[in-house]
Amino acid sequence: MGESGTRQTAPAHARGKTVIIGSQGRMGAMLIQRAQAAGLAIAGADVPLTPEKLADACAGAAMAIICVPAAVFDEVTAAVCPHLPPAAVLADITSVKEQPLRQMERLWAGPVVGTHPLFGPNPEADADLPVAITPGHHAGPEHLALVEGFFADLGCRTFLTSAEKHDQAMARIQNMNFITSLAYFALLAGQDDLLPFLTPSFRRRQHAARKMLTEDARLFSGLFEANAHSHEAVRQYRQMLNLAAAGDIDLLCERAGWWWQEAESEGEHEAESAGRRKGRM
Repeated sequence: MGESGTRQTAPAHARGKTVIIGSQGRMGAMLIQRAQAAGLAIAGADVPLTPEKLADACAGAAMAIICVPAAVFDEVTAAVCPHLPPAAVLADITSVKEQPLRQMERLWAGPVVGTHPLFGPNPEADADLPVAITPGHHAGPEHLALVEGFFADLGCRTFLTSAEKHDQAMARIQNMNFITSLAYFALLAGQDDLLPFLTPSFRRRQHAARKMLTEDARLFSGLFEANAHSHEAVRQYRQMLNLAAAGDIDLLCERAGWWWQEAESEGEHEAESAGRRKGRM
């Protein structure tokens, strides 16, 4: 069940078939693979998405999950909907939720549920696999249970949120990570005189940003532009830079320390325990 409620998910055999649209993409293929490993009823369809192929894949489906890029999302969803059973749940996995939900609700009269797996197509074997669930129109408890049950069987942890709250969070977490790294490395680009001064911490950041700013740059650029809250997040970040320019570094350090306060508290507790044990010796 999801973190936010006590809803009971239906057993796998009772949930019916799920069809993955975009089954040969990285995320679609991962969902197919994990669903097959879990013994779920699963079907897939990928380009060319002919009416015949869609009709065959969608026949008897309880849920369809759209796993295609934002640029073709509307077109693909419009092609899929005529082939779905009237009661089927239409879902997606895009990294923004407000716009895709509006698109799906415009094209599908049945239940709509947005999802966002907060991990990539090749997670570590023991990784936490959170999935945000955002209810759309006509999505009742039974439809949410269907979606949550599917991801739970894949080994994921689901939680409910709104599309707006999701997009506000992703603007600050995903999009700001991209745009600040992009601006930082763009600022330093072409300055050969800096190369002798590179430190291990710089190289770690460079290594961490490489894939995002090269192979996945177009993907993240599209996500930044598709999220209505991205520019507000940039404005908030600019306020932090203004504090740095004004010399308020201690204030920034104090604020940033929030991310590690739990670890510091645990460390202090362990130190106190060790001191008590030593005192008893």
